[in-house]
Amino acid sequence: MSMNKILIANRGEIAVRIIRACKEMNIKTVAVYSEIDKDALHTRLADEAICIGPAPANKSYLNIKNIIQAAYVTKADSIHPGFGFLSENSKFAKICEESNIKFIGPKSEVIDLLGNKSNAKEMMKKAGVPVIQGSNGSVKSLKDAICIAEEIGYPIILKAAAGGGGKGIRIANSSDEVEKQYEIVKQEAKNSFNDDEIYIEKFIQNPRHVEIQIVADEHGNIIHLGERDCTIQRNHQKIIEETPSTAIDEKIANKMGNAAIKAAKTADYTSLRHSRIFSR
Repeated sequence: MSMNKILIANRGEIAVRIIRACKEMNIKTVAVYSEIDKDALHTRLADEAICIGPAPANKSYLNIKNIIQAAYVTKADSIHPGFGFLSENSKFAKICEESNIKFIGPKSEVIDLLGNKSNAKEMMKKAGVPVIQGSNGSVKSLKDAICIAEEIGYPIILKAAAGGGGKGIRIANSSDEVEKQYEIVKQEAKNSFNDDEIYIEKFIQNPRHVEIQIVADEHGNIIHLGERDCTIQRNHQKIIEETPSTAIDEKIANKMGNAAIKAAKTADYTSLRHSRIFSR
């Protein structure tokens, strides 16, 4: 299935970047917009633009039904989710697949697999990818949580398995604190992600948050694009990302890059569609 027209299920800077890349590749683009974004830059740069609902994101940019209908109306054969919004929504990716629309991103089952952090961590451990010490999968009870915490040593952090954006995270420095925080974290996880599964990790004090960017095609080729330091945050949200990181040397950066590639291969992760990283 070739990509002749891509609908961009996003707005702002990321939509503009995708549109510019598509123009360089001679691929037609469709911008979607909420009523308030009618005159936004991405709507003016795209070949076509279509309204998908009112200003609230849950009625427009998160409205799967409206986005799929927009793809049908404009005859778009592919959808690029950008980042945020529906980019990590396995249901959306699955509906695209079932609708014969190419989802430019990981397969739905891979999003499901990696979306649950406790399951993803267990997979990485089995593959020999370094992970932080913690529970083996999710924690089933308060008693288990206290046992695990005392085994690995305080402080520990309780985290929502389906979490993200800094929600469903609590630090505990003693068994009393685990007892106080356990149900709170489960309720936060349920409220935020409709899933109360949680897991435990050793809490690393004053860490550096360094990420590795990877690109993987459908032909088994995976490369990393170096590291980015995302340590400067507020309320667990990144404020600044910089590369290269001044906190690690080239040797550590290479080890991290190789580990990231191994993790992607283990999960059968892909991020490109009908493109090759390397020409043959």
